[in-house]
Amino acid sequence: MTTTENHHTPNILKIGQMSHTKRKRTCTGWKVEASDIARNTFNPIRSIVDGMKLSPNPAKEMIALSIGDPTVFGNLSVPEEAEVALIKALKQRKYNGYGPSTGYEQARAAVAEYSSTSKSNVNAKDVILTSGCSGALDLCITCLANPGQNILIPRPGFSIYKTLAESIGVHARHYNLQPEKSWEVDLPHLESLIDDDTAAIIVNSPSNPCGSVYSKEHLLDILKIADRNKVPIIADEIYEHFVFSGSEYHPMASLTDSVPILSVSGLTKRFLVPGWRLGWIVINDRNNIFQDEVRHGLQCLSQKILGPNTLIQAAIPDILKNTPRSFYSDTLEFIESNAKLCHETISKIPGLKPVMPQGAMYMMIGIDMAHFPEYLNDVQFTEALVSEQSVFCLPAKCFEYPNYFRVVLTVPQAKLVEACQRITEFCSTHYRTDSEIPDCRYIRNEAYDESWIE
Repeated sequence: MTTTENHHTPNILKIGQMSHTKRKRTCTGWKVEASDIARNTFNPIRSIVDGMKLSPNPAKEMIALSIGDPTVFGNLSVPEEAEVALIKALKQRKYNGYGPSTGYEQARAAVAEYSSTSKSNVNAKDVILTSGCSGALDLCITCLANPGQNILIPRPGFSIYKTLAESIGVHARHYNLQPEKSWEVDLPHLESLIDDDTAAIIVNSPSNPCGSVYSKEHLLDILKIADRNKVPIIADEIYEHFVFSGSEYHPMASLTDSVPILSVSGLTKRFLVPGWRLGWIVINDRNNIFQDEVRHGLQCLSQKILGPNTLIQAAIPDILKNTPRSFYSDTLEFIESNAKLCHETISKIPGLKPVMPQGAMYMMIGIDMAHFPEYLNDVQFTEALVSEQSVFCLPAKCFEYPNYFRVVLTVPQAKLVEACQRITEFCSTHYRTDSEIPDCRYIRNEAYDESWIE
């Protein structure tokens, strides 16, 4: 190569090489910018709640029916067996260092045994432990989808799906749920959203915010769509087994031989320990579709945080083995009782339409906004409810769904009764009959096309 050629030939570097050519940095003052990922990370619940005008009535104690944390009021306790297991792990002094990024072998084996069914048997190599269920969702979405691709998520649905996807440049497409059918999936709409760039479908049953529990038949219909279009499923099953009488929980992986599924769950809800931050991914892949790429990808991503809390990991085998069935049944009995009480009371209030949940710990309540002409939407309605009655319910705008609000059913029953009475009083004050409603009423439809509908 001549000197001239060397002067004009670009210096192409291989990975790992260091350039000897340095570009001088121009400094005119401090300017440190956030990354695109940081700028694209947006949690609608936090943003909407922070933007609300919340001034409780000072004459009434605040009752928050908005927080999906079963520990807030102190009426639901951790199982004693979980506390004993954690103290045992601490006193052994063996679990204070780093563990494997995917989790201790004995902990993963315990989760595998806990998660296996007669039709979906898994072992330790199929389990990755994570920092909470949200951490599991983060790994799954990041592993399956590239920037520019899309994932399908429910509407209404848990806002973290969109937050996690869009922060890394993955588009979130919402498929509709149907309140008149206990929040079942609108199957034709779901399938219409699938294209060549669809990386995964997220299915949440039992559901937050709806409290729906899908039947075996409905889950099979969803699986047929996934199979027909060759799209994997992320099954958010954090409320697994959290079902009321008359309903049955079906793990999605137990219903298919062909669709690869990443099931995510954790200790958070069923064991009433959200602060312990222990979740997991179970890889259900009978045909080895995930074998070459996804399994390795999940393992690599797990190395970003070097595994979840080691003390909780060490306690998992005893927690899953020793927690008595009575703990689960007592918790469910309490929440179902609250659900029935709330549904019965709210159903009698003109202008509100609750949808009875089948599990989890939430209820969605529809607002006939035309009969509350003082308010344009569910955000204004719930703001006013706080101001007048000191009852805070989460507006369903947080879940991309207009003119509903969500209540949490884990509060002490006396507080729930008081809250329902206050909601009744609020609605009786502001409800207007057909004859009292102006002839022309415009309602903003923010969830769909941002148009004004007469």
